[in-house]
Amino acid sequence: MTLHFEPIDDVTGPGEARSNIDVLARLFPDAVVDGTVDIDALRDLLGDDAAPSSAEAFGLRWPGMAEARRLSTLPATGTLLPEPGESVDWNTTRNIVIEGDNLEVLRLLRRGYTNKVDVIYIDPPYNTGNDFIYDDKRTTSQTDHETAAGQRDDEGVLQVGEGSDRTQDRKSGASRHTAWLSMMYPRLLVAQHLLKDTGVIIVAIDDTEHARIKLLMDRVFGAENFATNVVWQGRGKNDARFSAGGIDYMLVYAKNKARLVDEDVRWKEPKRGYDLVVDAAERAWQNSDGNPVKATEEFRKWWKTNPDTEKGLQSYSEIDETGRPFLRGPLASPNPRVNLQYDLVHPVTGVPVPMHPNGWRYAKEVMAALVEEGRIIFGQDHTTSPRRKLYLEEQDSQAIRSVVVQDRAAATESVSKLLGSSIFDNPKDVSVLSRWIDATTGSKRDAVVLDFFAGSGSTGHAVMDLNAADGGDRRYILVQLDESVDKGDYDTIADITRERLRRAGQQIAAKQAPAADIDTGFRSYRLASSNVRAWDGTPDQLDLLGAVDNLVAGRTTDDLLVEMMLRLGVDLTTPLETREVAGSTLYNLAGTLFAYFGTDITVERANEVAKVLVAWRDEDPGDADTTVVVRDTGFIDSAAKLNFAAAVEQAGFTTVRSI
Repeated sequence: MTLHFEPIDDVTGPGEARSNIDVLARLFPDAVVDGTVDIDALRDLLGDDAAPSSAEAFGLRWPGMAEARRLSTLPATGTLLPEPGESVDWNTTRNIVIEGDNLEVLRLLRRGYTNKVDVIYIDPPYNTGNDFIYDDKRTTSQTDHETAAGQRDDEGVLQVGEGSDRTQDRKSGASRHTAWLSMMYPRLLVAQHLLKDTGVIIVAIDDTEHARIKLLMDRVFGAENFATNVVWQGRGKNDARFSAGGIDYMLVYAKNKARLVDEDVRWKEPKRGYDLVVDAAERAWQNSDGNPVKATEEFRKWWKTNPDTEKGLQSYSEIDETGRPFLRGPLASPNPRVNLQYDLVHPVTGVPVPMHPNGWRYAKEVMAALVEEGRIIFGQDHTTSPRRKLYLEEQDSQAIRSVVVQDRAAATESVSKLLGSSIFDNPKDVSVLSRWIDATTGSKRDAVVLDFFAGSGSTGHAVMDLNAADGGDRRYILVQLDESVDKGDYDTIADITRERLRRAGQQIAAKQAPAADIDTGFRSYRLASSNVRAWDGTPDQLDLLGAVDNLVAGRTTDDLLVEMMLRLGVDLTTPLETREVAGSTLYNLAGTLFAYFGTDITVERANEVAKVLVAWRDEDPGDADTTVVVRDTGFIDSAAKLNFAAAVEQAGFTTVRSI
């Protein structure tokens, strides 16, 4: 039987409404009839755990919430157009920068990147009154909001007056919060799909929407997955009315915190000033010619210079005979336990040393091993309590601190210096982002980092900095709205994003050793309408002969390739090879997917393409099924199309799709 050319538009992805119904149909077939969900039947099948439709529920609610949620389930209708000319190292980079509305972009990415992202960092508009420019064109108007909220009567008159608590400020404020929540809700719902089960999302916010975004995050990610609320103290104002202010926050949620706990995941960061202490100890050891007493004296003199380090590091003030700084720690058990109460004999006098009433910190066998290793420091005789030796090298990291004290002016100055002028206000500090990305990914060197409110590109800069520091292969995906700006040579904020990344990449690459292989490039894409023209019944489409080709004029085969990858859920940085066949390009995506978008394909050309395709596949045959995608209107007649299908079917291809 000849293969059927299934249109890629018929494919559905995770989180989309039709896909959700398919999931329900598999779990509860009795509740889904002809693709329609019987809510009452579903409630019966769920039993007592199903809340009645009239039940009052706890949680955040606002007018327009249901519509905002529905937006997250819609399939994407647009595409991404590749822009190699705006990119850096297009053929080799795995970083991505996308210009366009992030809701549609997230829906486009959902098929290929569901459960693929390690950490999401976003710095959304704070909704302070002049920074909220997103408009999904489906949210409620202020009048609709006032009516739904009970602030207008049946005649449309506002319920205001001396006896009413619905003041004008409250009405406008509530409407503003509603619009902001309706913007954030669908984006977070789609983003939740993209995170791995071990993934984490970090949301920057200020006091304006902190309370509401916390409740919204509880709803989307589950209150049980809340991890921490980071306080970022910047520069305060002495003339402020109630407090100096200057505080931002970062709300951090796990996709599945229980799994992180089960795997004993701990978020760590380097201790501030650790390298300074190590360098000072090495100098003291070298200057003392390997004498631990003299080295300790010089080391302690250095500590009196008050170096800028984490306070706990100051306890490491001695250097032993191996040249390593250490501290003397307690050996007592924090809690009384019978099995930790035993005699510890002084190695010289042979008499047991004093034991804490709770017993020792370690079991008897472990203590014996530590004594053997020289990790227990005894006094001159048995009358003094011993201490345990803790080396500085074993304490280079700590639990990441949830309070950041850092002036934001330094980040603004850094970006201004990089771009040559002050063109972006309040960029996030790269060092802070690097620290939290590194901690929440467990220093995973191939982590995928997503930021769909990219701004000036601080997240991408932070990822490149991390890779330069440890030789990692992390990659970023940034999305920035094409918001207009009047900043010199830049038309949009996305222009600033790309230029900042170009210059940051050049700066980082210049500091690397010649053999270093750090990805400082990015692929640039722009959100656009689909390459396939939608039927709208206009006169030009009523011309049947002229409407045979339903592809948008001016689009290239590279454009079609990207849309095909998005629809089929293929990573946009999948290795790609090309060959010219019968006047057009044959694409090979990692040997698992071939695409050919040529036109005017005759029977002879169809056979030629099929032969090259089969031969290329057989050069490096794999175990995975191989898919072929062709242009639906590319064949000159049905004979050529059927001939091609028969040839690839005979060669063992199991799936042929069309665009």
